[in-house]
Amino acid sequence: MSQLIQLQVNGEAAECAAQTLLPDYLQQIGLNPRLVAVEYNGEILHRQFWEETYLQAGDRLEIVTIVGGG
Repeated sequence: MSQLIQLQVNGEAAECAAQTLLPDYLQQIGLNPRLVAVEYNGEILHRQFWEETYLQAGDRLEIVTIVGGG
């Protein structure tokens, strides 16, 4: 069984398995990674870095869903 780590997601306590990549975590919580923007520990994380970003204990994520309309 994987070790669980504690995170903060949109101001709420959350947890995930250690060594989880950011896009995998987004899918695990039911989000389409192509339709969100992510602030990672206070900085906007450009999409090009998502595939190399492993979540760590204590990380703070702010996830914003992109909504289209007119």
